Amino acid sequence: MKANTRSEAVLRLDTSRQSSRQSGSSRRRFWQTRRFKNNVPLWVMFVPVIAFYMIFKYTPMLGLVIAFKNYTFYEGVWGSQWVGMDNFTNLFTQAQSVQIIRNTLVLSILSVLVSFPFPIALAIMLNEVRNKWFKKSVQTLVYLPYFFSWVIVGGLVVTIFAQTGVANVLVEKLLGKPFPFLFKEWSWVSIFLGSGIWKDAGFNAIIYLAALTSIDPSLYEAASMDGAGKWKQIRNITLPGISPTIVIMLILAMGRVMEVGFDHVYVLQNSIVSGISEVISTYIYAIGLQGGQFSLTAALGMFDSLVALTLVLISNAIARRFNKGLW
Repeated sequence: MKANTRSEAVLRLDTSRQSSRQSGSSRRRFWQTRRFKNNVPLWVMFVPVIAFYMIFKYTPMLGLVIAFKNYTFYEGVWGSQWVGMDNFTNLFTQAQSVQIIRNTLVLSILSVLVSFPFPIALAIMLNEVRNKWFKKSVQTLVYLPYFFSWVIVGGLVVTIFAQTGVANVLVEKLLGKPFPFLFKEWSWVSIFLGSGIWKDAGFNAIIYLAALTSIDPSLYEAASMDGAGKWKQIRNITLPGISPTIVIMLILAMGRVMEVGFDHVYVLQNSIVSGISEVISTYIYAIGLQGGQFSLTAALGMFDSLVALTLVLISNAIARRFNKGLW
């Protein structure tokens, strides 16, 4: 009798557990269905975004197949002859291609090393300004160049540093003869980096200014009461407070290492400094669009993208070791 009673109790317990699990799963399905129905407007709003990326970002990736073909307009993408890795072999056996990749890496790495700290420093300096009128005036002046196209900015730069430009007028008065700023490789690189900083630093500082607003002001008050000056406050409070944003921006910048802006280089370059100013984007324009070598430049573009992806993954892996990764 006791054994039968115990087995009946266990059976009732199992039955109650199964019924509770079934009721729990039915409740979850109910709430999931309800949540989905409540979010239908959001899904409808998200459809254009998905369509945009599918049509303009992912579908064009099918065109990468021409990097493995001898592409011609007559035969088309799918009808052109398959050549495998021949385009990549030709790419890396040409001295000009190797030099162009080297130029791209040099200019990009210099841009990251030199240009990356400027928006951070600018944001910190603007954050320390207490005069609102002066702060707004400076913000407007440093943000304004970002909204000019590189055609306008490049025209200004070329006009200033031309042989008869403003800079050479001053140089000629001091040294007696003008200096070819745009025709010496080292001075051209300096102008390239400086113009990039002038155009983009102000706008990029907005991101860091937004990050600075998340720092608790009481930390500065406590540090000030403990006798910490501005430099110590910046080093021990400001920089650690915006370090996640700095890491994210650095990872994104590493993804653009192989992507030197076409407009920026194109409006400043000339044949005399082509040994340093010819980069992947200008080479693709000259050889691919003007020269019609679409397969070769597609292979170069694919190599560019793979290097950028590798750098992003490496940068994020390093950042994750310090709990600062993007994903």
